[in-house]
Amino acid sequence: MQIINWQTIYRESKTTMSNKEHKKYPYLLKGSKITPKNQVWATDITYIPMAKGFMYLTAIIDLHTRFVLNWSVSNTMSTDWCADILQETIHKYGAPEIFNIDQGSQYTSEVHTNVLLNNGIKISMDGKGRAIDNIFIERLWRTVKYENVYLQAYSDGIMLYRGLKDYFEFYNKRRLNQSLDYGTPYNNYYKKEVA
Repeated sequence: MQIINWQTIYRESKTTMSNKEHKKYPYLLKGSKITPKNQVWATDITYIPMAKGFMYLTAIIDLHTRFVLNWSVSNTMSTDWCADILQETIHKYGAPEIFNIDQGSQYTSEVHTNVLLNNGIKISMDGKGRAIDNIFIERLWRTVKYENVYLQAYSDGIMLYRGLKDYFEFYNKRRLNQSLDYGTPYNNYYKKEVA
């Protein structure tokens, strides 16, 4: 797009704004084989264009099963919003071994990192500008946008929330995933572990 100077018709928003004063953590997933559920969770924020304005969407996924554990929409990318979603998810599913995040200031803040550290969770942080380090959640964003958001052109936050609620129900329970041998994230997350 840059060669012929094409631009999107909607406003793009930068969702990763780093704070140089916040502590950065190493990327722990390179070469790792993620096999049990709840070993590694990942999160990110994406920009959702709407007919009038925009919203932000965050989700927490289990990397092994691709199950969307929790998600939320907001008109701001606040640290408290991200920390609250994380606490809700830990309360419902227990704590993962590793939590993978980017270097956005919401995630590197003491408020967010303390939730992780206080629950005994190792922090894994993507390299700066390395969206590929968090490829599974980037694929989720592409899927959500192309299969739902761009087709619906939601007019407001309430309609967006309702539409995404239905979509994530479909994504988790009915959408077949090639990387899961054409199973669903829900079935893979809740299947009994073979001893």
